[in-house]
Amino acid sequence: MAAKPDYRFEIEHGAPGLRICGVDEAGRGPLAGPVVAAAAIIDAASCPEGLNDSKKLDEARREALFAELSQCAEISIGIATVEEIDSLNILQATMLAMRRAVETLQRAPQFALVDGNRLPALACPARAIVGGDARVLSIAAASIAAKVTRDRMMDDLARAHPGYGWEKNRGYGTAAHLDALKRLGATAHHRRSFAPIRNMLSPGIPEGLDLVAPNPLTL
Repeated sequence: MAAKPDYRFEIEHGAPGLRICGVDEAGRGPLAGPVVAAAAIIDAASCPEGLNDSKKLDEARREALFAELSQCAEISIGIATVEEIDSLNILQATMLAMRRAVETLQRAPQFALVDGNRLPALACPARAIVGGDARVLSIAAASIAAKVTRDRMMDDLARAHPGYGWEKNRGYGTAAHLDALKRLGATAHHRRSFAPIRNMLSPGIPEGLDLVAPNPLTL
């Protein structure tokens, strides 16, 4: 059986005496919509059972856990807009969203555990942990909060812009989404710095000027 997130990283860095937050994001890879980050400070004694990397949970379970977390954890959300993604690039926009999430916690954390291999500029010390959403309890909580929040945002955008299937694909470049782009064109919520959108809007731009990594989900 695969190991599940635990509280040992938080303890290693001073919890529960110190305020340790977990940080994660959702939405680096899609062609449309913002990138959303969450910061979470949890109480290991009262957090719900079953916290895990949001990608390992179905939508109903994520929603249920987020509702429970909202009652027993400190959670804040940070967002970087499509305009910021296009002007900064997706990596820097993700770092910005993470910083905003940490900065809007009710009480400033004393240490941050961040999913991935890069750290945003934070006022507190921090540690990057690759695969942290599946290893660190507070990062798993942040993963769920970021994913549920972004999914809800994409559901709202789907109602305002029907036809792209955002309520199902959440803005990722599925075959149905790409087909809708050909038929309906790009909206203001599409990321123009991402190759499929840029190539559609500006087909004359030479190859090799892509602002997006080949596999942004793994950054």
